[in-house]
Parts: sequence; structure tokens; C-alpha cells
Amino acid sequence: MLEKLFRPVAAIALGLGLSAAAFAAEPLKIGTTAAFAIPLEAAVAEAQKQGLEVKLIEFSDWIAPNVSLNSGDIDVNYFQHIPFLENAKAAAGFNLVPYAPGIINNVGLYSKKYKIFAELPVGASVAIANDPINSGRGLQLLAKAGLITLKQGVGYKATEDDIIANPKKIKILQVEAVQLVRAYDDADLVQGYPAYIRLANTFDATSALLFDGLENKEYVIQFVIRPQEKNDPRLAKFVDIYQHSPVVRAALDKAHGKLYQAGWEG
Repeated sequence: MLEKLFRPVAAIALGLGLSAAAFAAEPLKIGTTAAFAIPLEAAVAEAQKQGLEVKLIEFSDWIAPNVSLNSGDIDVNYFQHIPFLENAKAAAGFNLVPYAPGIINNVGLYSKKYKIFAELPVGASVAIANDPINSGRGLQLLAKAGLITLKQGVGYKATEDDIIANPKKIKILQVEAVQLVRAYDDADLVQGYPAYIRLANTFDATSALLFDGLENKEYVIQFVIRPQEKNDPRLAKFVDIYQHSPVVRAALDKAHGKLYQAGWEG
């Protein structure tokens, strides 16, 4: 399934001589949240130079973008990865699908007390997110670090019940994701989100002992649409600009530093 989601979106109808008039009928409406708005603004400006009008709509929560998209008030949204989308669809019955990959924001394992995983004592306390969407990501990070072994193939749906080996007998503490930054002072190891760490301004967001990346492609942020919009040339054009414009890449670098990867390149 995932390989289909990460298909190239390159100019299927873009480099075929489409004129500016082909995009002039209605502006493409894109919903997003604050974390992704600035690079999208750069893409919107580039699109306008190429004759494509785009309206960026910023939402203040993570529910409204899917409600608005499902009702047809916007054409596409960009703020969520596959686990979040699947959870939202199961909860609300949305008929939404991934269209193209964006970036993955890296998540890390941080420690105030230890510099390498080998220093962690037996029985070390490890704080991870407590919600179903993010706890699986934390467990996958612990597995990548060699601290636990998970059942084969559980992926982002991993729970503590899927741990089949825990040689250091680490004690897993489940904490609300936005509060993990506070656990840095108390736990031996913490699952950390660079965006929240920067907001808290309490320690260096780049100081993780380990980051995840494109080995967990399910966490790549997706452009999401209603299925009937998949052949909209405006979508193809905008995604091509987002993925390949040097101006947009510079905006991504400025917004995220080195703590992201381009999901369409992996």
C-alpha cells in the first residue's frame, strides 16, 4: 500500500504545455496548520508566478482540516501523516485519501543524563507519548535504538503488548505528547518532538541520541484529498512546485533546519 502512496507526482499534466488559463478558473484551496504554513506560503507565491491561484487556509486545530476537506470546503489539506489520517477516518467516516508525500518531521530520543544508549542502567525510565498515534512511533524508536524488540510487522500500531524483548528492563512511562518536553528533567530517556522542544526553549532540539526518519514512511506528512479530486491538474501543479522549487526548499530548511526529510526523495 505504502509504495502506491509514494508514487512520483511529477508533471503528469504539467510539462505538457498547459497554459496559465488552464489554472485560472478557481483558486486551489489548501488547508493546513501553523507548523506547515510558512513553506506552503512560499509554494503559494511560486504557484502564483506560474499562473496558478492558491488560497491557503490555516486551521488552529487538527480536526477542522479534515472536516472542511470532507465537506468540500477546501480541495486538499496538508498537516497529517498516514496513522493520523487512518485514525480520523475510522473515528468520523471521512472518505479521504493520501495524494502525495510531503516532509517527515524527525522525532528523537533525548536524555539529560546519558550520552549513549549503552550508559542507560537496567530499569531506566523511558517516557513516550500516551496516545495510539504517537506511542507506536515511540516504541519503534526504542526498537531502532536496540532497547526493545517488537513483534514482526506491527509498525505504527505497536503497543507495549507487542514488546517481545526488553533486555535492560526499561520502565516505559506514557505521557501526553505535548508534555514530553517536561519529562526531560525526570526520565532517563524521552521521546521528543523538536517543534515542542523549540517552543519550550529548555534544551537543544538537535541533541537527540537518535532520530527516526524515512524508514518509517508512514509518518511522512501527506497532501490529502477526496478521491474524486485525484485528477485535478491544479493539485499536480502545486505539489510539483512544493516538491521541486528551490525557493520552497529554502523555506523548508529555514523552518525545520536539519530536522526533516523530503518524503518524495526516499
